[in-house]
Amino acid sequence: MVVVLGMAILGAILGALTARKRNGNGADVAQYAAGYGIAFALAGLVLSLVLVRFVG
Repeated sequence: MVVVLGMAILGAILGALTARKRNGNGADVAQYAAGYGIAFALAGLVLSLVLVRFVG
């Protein structure tokens, strides 16, 4: 669960930075942060499942 949360936070930060770099307003920053956060959380979930399957 920590992997999923960490990846979601990392994705939200990267999304916000991407939107800022593209000169987005506050709504753009929020939307990019949410989108990247969800995508990275999903990737973290898959990574977590793979780790549990092969390590545990």
